[in-house]
Amino acid sequence: MTQTRCGWAQKNELMAKYHDEEWGNPLHDEQKLFEFLILEGMQAGLSWLTILNKRENFRLAYDNFDVQKVACYDQQLPEHYRYCAENNPHVFPE
Repeated sequence: MTQTRCGWAQKNELMAKYHDEEWGNPLHDEQKLFEFLILEGMQAGLSWLTILNKRENFRLAYDNFDVQKVACYDQQLPEHYRYCAENNPHVFPE
């Protein structure tokens, strides 16, 4: 069976990969659902391609989307981001 790709996914290799491997597939894994909750929240006003391009950076910033770790951030959040920025400059480039 050949797969038909939506027009929005034909313009970019990353979007095509997302379309073919993730888009429209049901999710039942709680960590993956949390990942998409974070990514969707970060998308506000941005294109999905922008988010996909920064996905690995978000993975670093949000402790691999580990909900237990993220739930403990509280006031440490700014320090956590500062740590990420200092030790992984590609996460939050200037």
